[in-house]
Amino acid sequence: MNNYKLAVLFFLQRNRINKKGKCPIRCRITFLKNRKEFSSGIFINPDNWDSSKQKALPNNKENTILNNKLSLIHQQIDKAFLMLQILPDDFDVDDVYRKYKGEDSKEEITILGAYDLHNDKTEKLIGIDFNKLSWSRYVESRRKVALFISKFYKRKDVRLKDLNLKFIQDLEYFFKTELKLRQATVYRSIQRVKKIIQFAISENYLKKDPFHLYKNKKYKTVIVYLTDEELKKLEKHNFSQVRLQQVKDLFIFCCYTGLAYAEMSNLTVKNIEVGFDGKEWIEMYRQKTKSKISVPILPKAKEILSKYDNKLPTISNQKFNSYLKEIAEVIGIDKRLTHHIARKTFATTVLLYNNVPMEIVSELLGHSNMNVTQSHYGKIVQNKVSIEVDKLYKK
Repeated sequence: MNNYKLAVLFFLQRNRINKKGKCPIRCRITFLKNRKEFSSGIFINPDNWDSSKQKALPNNKENTILNNKLSLIHQQIDKAFLMLQILPDDFDVDDVYRKYKGEDSKEEITILGAYDLHNDKTEKLIGIDFNKLSWSRYVESRRKVALFISKFYKRKDVRLKDLNLKFIQDLEYFFKTELKLRQATVYRSIQRVKKIIQFAISENYLKKDPFHLYKNKKYKTVIVYLTDEELKKLEKHNFSQVRLQQVKDLFIFCCYTGLAYAEMSNLTVKNIEVGFDGKEWIEMYRQKTKSKISVPILPKAKEILSKYDNKLPTISNQKFNSYLKEIAEVIGIDKRLTHHIARKTFATTVLLYNNVPMEIVSELLGHSNMNVTQSHYGKIVQNKVSIEVDKLYKK
């Protein structure tokens, strides 16, 4: 049992006087030399407050009601404190406040509760430090973990402090066997769970990291892109169907600009500027990383822009990828074409295989840092080096 004393103090927030001449009364809980302040929701005329007696004066009907409300808050805090004292675990001032508010103490926070805290916090940061797509992935991650707990444990939730290595291993097994996720998706799914655990640790809801002995098996991505021969084959083919021809044009355009789907869809005349070299450049921000990208408009890309009067056709990402499958079959390209392959083709066939340095490729792709580019395209560079060395041997 924790025998340390709890101090409760009410004080005025005098710099927040409203139109009625009243200011809010705040409450401060002090425990183990740590403080927690919060609003009581009660307002008072500053002239009626006696800080030494911690009450409103003079005694009248309005002040009596106000004093009773403050007394009730004090009693509820004392009750929360007593309830925590009978528990075997240590607690802090945040636990007292949470108990007073009817919420779980930090020792009782669950994995789904941690998800809710994280997702509520990041939702408010959408458009600032987070984008809606990233946030929605954590919402989906919570759904998967909730399903796992329901099926594996026959429970609604699990406390954070009860998580261990087996929980994570069982979760990985569930992702692979029940949800039939591919290894790359399993890796990303586990990484999101790990992010929630790290969030819980940073917020002092958890002391030990259940991921400590766990090693997430990273899927080694094979970069799929169009070779120079395949790209030229696609460029030369003309489709009689307008929808296929438009998608082909858009795909080729992205092969020579590296624009992701979101940037391609949002491209307007305003994004086309004359650069320092007197040539046209695409100037915009990547939706995913919020980083600025400046991409030179190469002749092939310029040709397509001119064809559509600098206003590219609009099409949904789903239809775009669906039509690409038809295009691949007609052309005879034995690869699963998606819009993202155009971006990879830009990085490899158009840039790296034409001796553009890795740091320039990273800049043009709008990657957050060089490590991202290196991890994705490092092997491509090695292949390029191997080809050049072979030429050297022949010489």
